[in-house]
Amino acid sequence: MRRFTGLALTAAAIFTLGGGAVWAAPAAPAATPFPSIGWQQRNCDYDGNGFDDVLLGAPGATVSGARGAGYVTVQYSSSSGLSTAKKSVLHQNTSGVPGGAESGDGFGQAVASGDLDNDGYDDAIVGIPGEDLAGLSNAGGAIVFWGSPTGLHGADSSWLENPGRLRADAKFGRAIEAARYFAPDPSDPDANPRDSIAVLENDTLLFFTAPPGAAVKQLKPADDGVQALDLTPLETGFALRSLSHGNYNEDSWADLAISGVTTGDHPGIGATRVLYGAPSVEALGDGGAFDGGPAVVSSDFNHDGQDDLAIGDTGAGSPVGGSVSVYLGKGDLSGLDPTPAQTWTQDSPGVPGTAEAGDRWGSEMSSGDTNGDGLPDLAIGAPGEDVGSVSDAGAVWALRGARGGLTATGARSFDQNHPDIPGAAEPLDRWGGQVRLIDANKDGLFGLLAAAPGENTNDGFVWVVPSSSSGLVAHGTWTYDGARLGAPAANARFGAAIDE
Repeated sequence: MRRFTGLALTAAAIFTLGGGAVWAAPAAPAATPFPSIGWQQRNCDYDGNGFDDVLLGAPGATVSGARGAGYVTVQYSSSSGLSTAKKSVLHQNTSGVPGGAESGDGFGQAVASGDLDNDGYDDAIVGIPGEDLAGLSNAGGAIVFWGSPTGLHGADSSWLENPGRLRADAKFGRAIEAARYFAPDPSDPDANPRDSIAVLENDTLLFFTAPPGAAVKQLKPADDGVQALDLTPLETGFALRSLSHGNYNEDSWADLAISGVTTGDHPGIGATRVLYGAPSVEALGDGGAFDGGPAVVSSDFNHDGQDDLAIGDTGAGSPVGGSVSVYLGKGDLSGLDPTPAQTWTQDSPGVPGTAEAGDRWGSEMSSGDTNGDGLPDLAIGAPGEDVGSVSDAGAVWALRGARGGLTATGARSFDQNHPDIPGAAEPLDRWGGQVRLIDANKDGLFGLLAAAPGENTNDGFVWVVPSSSSGLVAHGTWTYDGARLGAPAANARFGAAIDE
């Protein structure tokens, strides 16, 4: 039997590091419920023109001769949709960016967005988990690029690292998420509201924020770090892998889902923990532990105004091929129901395809309204899917939203052997290794970005799949790579990260 609901994260503010749990008191109830912040409220408008932009990582790229240094691209959207003309390419050799491009940095392995200074322009955070610091290999770091009327630039970018605990192979910046988890000034929680950053190392969760009275664009650690080192039911370790934020308990704060896999004697089992937001970082509360991981995405799947959590389970002991379970908010301050309302696999009735070992169905997910009915749908990537006899070619599924939750009615799947999808399925393309649903032109229809980081022997490409009143449609799909954006293409793993 595979149950990890006893999994715990130990934190200076929430637990004692010796292993005894000391839970913070739950946050005080809000005067009025706080609505869903999952798929409806994006935070990726870097130039403030009202349209969602796209932040994409190519962590394998060679920059100035440094292999695997990596870069990110930003594509700025408008009423005409997603553009490959209006864009930025940013890396550590960009003027003003801290540090320099070095082999193996992996700049762009993780990306996230949020308005960190409450100026109306969203900011971008880029993880560099392979960064060497103070002679420590893969200690990791991150860069913040501040939004402006002209988008993102290197000139005023900011550096982040684990200031108190630099360690070799910590890989700070392996996952990042920004939202309003707590108030920078607990004495006045409603003053100058702004997002804070959650950053993962292998075994630590850290928060950064702009504290009261700090200089503009100055970020500081908000706590001593949250660790997942010793409290798992099988007396094993826990490797943190991914983050998602939503509002699961209808208070005034964003909540954070932290997912990963076990290590040690029983490795690779997926598990997820939720932290409830609160007026102060010290008061972050326990939102429960949930089976499955290491992929998570938040959305209001049953359309009740409260966020739910989808967990993609591709770890050891998961259903054959992988699964996606949906945990619903209970409609009050008690948060997510500990029992999944739905669990989906490729063998679920109405879902195209057949579950097979190694598919990794659910290893990547994104939510958005693909047909304009006001209900969030779910895109599911399976980068290990074999297409015919082609191994690990990859594919993407879309489950439709309904009043009671997701439905297989109208479910669709796409791969590179579809006649309207450019290219052809090839071994190790890993099409669907990243997926994102985006309404770039604000017409109410979310199209699909499907990345194949392994395309052309790890060069990487991204496909843009249109949407319609009937959902995603392959006809009209187009594709691009780093070269089209004026960036290095060879072995770039372009699309290995796309901001959700």
